[in-house]
Amino acid sequence: MAIALKSGVSFLQSRKPEFGFVNSSRSSSVSIKKSTPMAALSAISGSTVGLADTFTELKKQGKVAFIPYITAGDPDLSTTAEALKVLDACGSDIIELGVPYSDPLADGPVIQAAATRSLAKGTNLDSILSMLDKVVPQLSCPIALFTYYNPILKKGLTKFMSSIKDVGVHGLVVPDVPLEETEMLRKEALNSKIELVLLTTPTTPTERMKRIVEASEGFIYLVSSVGVTGARSSVSGKVQSLLQEIKEATNKPVAVGFGISKPEHVEQMVRWGADGVIVGSAMVKLLGDAESAEEGLKELESFTKSLKSVLPS
Repeated sequence: MAIALKSGVSFLQSRKPEFGFVNSSRSSSVSIKKSTPMAALSAISGSTVGLADTFTELKKQGKVAFIPYITAGDPDLSTTAEALKVLDACGSDIIELGVPYSDPLADGPVIQAAATRSLAKGTNLDSILSMLDKVVPQLSCPIALFTYYNPILKKGLTKFMSSIKDVGVHGLVVPDVPLEETEMLRKEALNSKIELVLLTTPTTPTERMKRIVEASEGFIYLVSSVGVTGARSSVSGKVQSLLQEIKEATNKPVAVGFGISKPEHVEQMVRWGADGVIVGSAMVKLLGDAESAEEGLKELESFTKSLKSVLPS
């Protein structure tokens, strides 16, 4: 998800305010050897730990969180279930799972295409929750659900929160609700002990950024660039100063996403002081372009390991 420029302003800002970006500037399985940095934590706590607790434990160990993103239902939900297990077994610290939506304003062509394919297969929120109900107990890392606001409204805010809590989801990212309109969302998330992650971008004014980081739970999602999601050849040097600015405003962990698609990008984020790195489109593309689910899962495993290998261990 990200902000696409249109005539010098955010594309999302050109839409009605209620669909503004949360941090806009307006005002077959694969056999793998399990590497589970959070598994020990789960054994101690008796259950999968949440987002904030995950970052806390990783910081104690001098580690940086690895957070992959995939789209639910692409190529199908059974493959998604296996992909979650692969990502977990490869040492992911948090997994961000996208709910496919017909108008994914903040997503680039790769994730848009994945959402379209998933919806064409009949994927919906209920089927995703049913899949998670079976898979989450097999995972050692927490799940953060990424969804636009319309599926939440359709189910009903209170029912939505209780439903995702019941299947073991710990976190939630909703990119199309501006900070000023998150009060009810934050209240219901708090009631259900769901950590609502908010986003800040390179175009977010400092004072607004401070309000966002104060309201965010779990971690702060720093969007690294202006533009929709998608792999990029490099990460803007401005991210380093943005990280410093956010860390001066809060002690909460900061994870960087958008455009991170190579081991060297991950290494760069670590040098710049990120507490976590989020990799999305590159993951989604592997699964979407594969000739078979089996091939996609094997490539996902290999790619995940290559990214994890450059993180502090």
